[in-house]
Amino acid sequence: MIIAIDFDGTIVEHKYPEIGREIPFAIETLKRLQADRHKLILWTVREGRLLDEAIEFCRERGLEFYAINRDYPEEEKGKNSHYSRKLKADLFIDDRNLGGLPDWGTIYEMVKNRLSYESLLDHYEQDREDNGKENKNKGLFKRLFG
Repeated sequence: MIIAIDFDGTIVEHKYPEIGREIPFAIETLKRLQADRHKLILWTVREGRLLDEAIEFCRERGLEFYAINRDYPEEEKGKNSHYSRKLKADLFIDDRNLGGLPDWGTIYEMVKNRLSYESLLDHYEQDREDNGKENKNKGLFKRLFG
């Protein structure tokens, strides 16, 4: 899938124009999604120096994006007669999402298993019924990666 990810409030705490602290497991989860062969697009309001700082923040942590604020790396507004500011992504991860931003363990599980929010809730309910006390003391991230 092609996944567009916001930066402020999604990868890092919202401190715009400064860069906030990394949201727990954000970079690790995004790198895992890349390892699963998803293409990641950084999708942010940042421009110029502020955008460069965000890209460098991710790069220093080993995260490189397929494209930045565009559908593919070499896309240029003036040379694409079909250029649109709206990205053609399969999925958007953003803190401004209806219902807010789930934790990154939940995001990974939803992407990996192609779960909608409703099917995720059904999945948890079934897991609870199937495993009873076995998973009761395990957190989501430990169940996924532990």
